[in-house]
Amino acid sequence: MSRASAPLGVFDSGLGGLTVVRAMLEALPDERIIYLGDTARVPYGTRSAQTVIRYARGCAKVLIERGVKALVIACNTVSAVALDILRAELDLPVLGVIEPGAETAVRALDGLPLATGGAPLPKVGVLGTAGTIASQAYPRAVAQISTRVEVLGQTAPLLVPLAEEGWIEGDVPRLAVRKYLEPLIAGGAGVIVLGCTHYPLFKSIIAEEAAELAGRTIPIVDSAEATARAVRRAIEEERLPRATEPPASRLELYVTDLPASFAVTARAFLGMDTSNVEQIDLGSSSA
Repeated sequence: MSRASAPLGVFDSGLGGLTVVRAMLEALPDERIIYLGDTARVPYGTRSAQTVIRYARGCAKVLIERGVKALVIACNTVSAVALDILRAELDLPVLGVIEPGAETAVRALDGLPLATGGAPLPKVGVLGTAGTIASQAYPRAVAQISTRVEVLGQTAPLLVPLAEEGWIEGDVPRLAVRKYLEPLIAGGAGVIVLGCTHYPLFKSIIAEEAAELAGRTIPIVDSAEATARAVRRAIEEERLPRATEPPASRLELYVTDLPASFAVTARAFLGMDTSNVEQIDLGSSSA
């Protein structure tokens, strides 16, 4: 197999990375994708940095063994604590979700009306897991783009288990979203970054609640869409080889636990057949 026709590897702790996969399938029609969801150990957001790094190495090893030409880390927690390590250790391109999300957020702020009369500049608000917020990865990424933009972080611990259970509509997720958004909007957030790839499942609720709290439309940055655009840009700029023709099969799905239930959720979310979900064992070295 030529490197150009090799698949792109995507991994996450479970369901959330499917938001990145869906965006990549739409943005990259000629590319093949292998996805690994570490469903046996979800969520990563409450784990220590050392544990997340160990898990990330195990997931990367599985995908590299399957011949991928690049890795896309579809997890904000892993992107926050393990991206630089994987880039240093692996002999292939590694892309995360934080840098594209931060860049998109700063661009969104640039499009807002300028503050007047000494009013503070709008800030970037980030909803994320405890691990992502504690890592300060978004403030660092934003500072690389603009030193004038302040970042507010807010943990949203209930959203990952709600997403994994398919509980993405109704009063319970709406009340949780509102509770998490209130301090961000009160603190002056002019844009909200979905700092976990599970959170796009609640995008419409987040947009509605943010607008109601702020009294105006608040831009919502979907890090999954931003990451897909970043991968496409890397291919267009020839930092990644471009597939020359559409593959016969566009997506392979692997999980570390409960493949049947994952297949049902994946099918509903991706809008395509996912009956071929395969369970794999990452091995004791990454347990």
